[in-house]
Amino acid sequence: MSTPTLEADAGTPQQRLDAGSRHELRVDEAPDAPDTATYDDRKGDFGYVHSFESASLVDGPGIRMTLFLSGCLLRCQYCHNPDTWHMKDGRKVSAAYMIERLRGFAPALRAMDSGLTISGGEPLVQIAFTRRLYTAAKELGLHTALDTSGFLGARADDAYLAQVDLVLLDIKSWDRVTYLRVTERDLAPTLEFAERLAAMGKAVWVRYVLVPGLTDDPANIDGVARFVASMRNVEWVEVLPFHQLGAFKWKVLGLEYKLAGTPPCPPALLESTVARFRDAGCNAR
Repeated sequence: MSTPTLEADAGTPQQRLDAGSRHELRVDEAPDAPDTATYDDRKGDFGYVHSFESASLVDGPGIRMTLFLSGCLLRCQYCHNPDTWHMKDGRKVSAAYMIERLRGFAPALRAMDSGLTISGGEPLVQIAFTRRLYTAAKELGLHTALDTSGFLGARADDAYLAQVDLVLLDIKSWDRVTYLRVTERDLAPTLEFAERLAAMGKAVWVRYVLVPGLTDDPANIDGVARFVASMRNVEWVEVLPFHQLGAFKWKVLGLEYKLAGTPPCPPALLESTVARFRDAGCNAR
């Protein structure tokens, strides 16, 4: 993939980003990037991007452009893209550049009643940058989706969420001890964000990653199911089976991968979990 350096409008070097895959490994693409935990950009002129896919089938309705940002505060044991945790591993690109790339895809996306999904990492780390992209997407007549853990949901004000048609909300566990074990973070902000979205009537697809021996306890699943079933704004619960596609990244990055010996989710477990959500009254798949 070609990555020639461009000169941005403010005279700051940035990099071109061509369509690729979320499974590509990114390391130290922007070594001078700020620390993710303290990042507080208010302008959004530039962002740090891992990759984008121009024809994704798994990130919302239709065939979508999905943009994967760098920067995340969670440390999920099953993360398949740990190279999105730090913004320094992404590429620095301008909002204007990404909007022009989006504009090029917009006619095809509109023809398919599709649009833009912003994922990560965690999009709400880069709140000003993503606000600009969502505003541009709506001006282009595109459907918009936000893929988030909800941990930073308080950062998204009502004006921000007005530009988002669909939230893909990852509820990684109901049991708080398990959630902390999985993510190293607290569950409460995610549930608070979910309740806020329900009060707004914002369309939501809940995502639940099913990991054998970690998130497959029936009581844990039932807790999420009961919480979600009463929310009329939740259109789908998507049960995502654990896989090992990102294991190589942990090794390259020198990270301890605690799930190295965990098998992929068996079909029978996936089917029974989907059934549990349906039995609770959820539309699940």
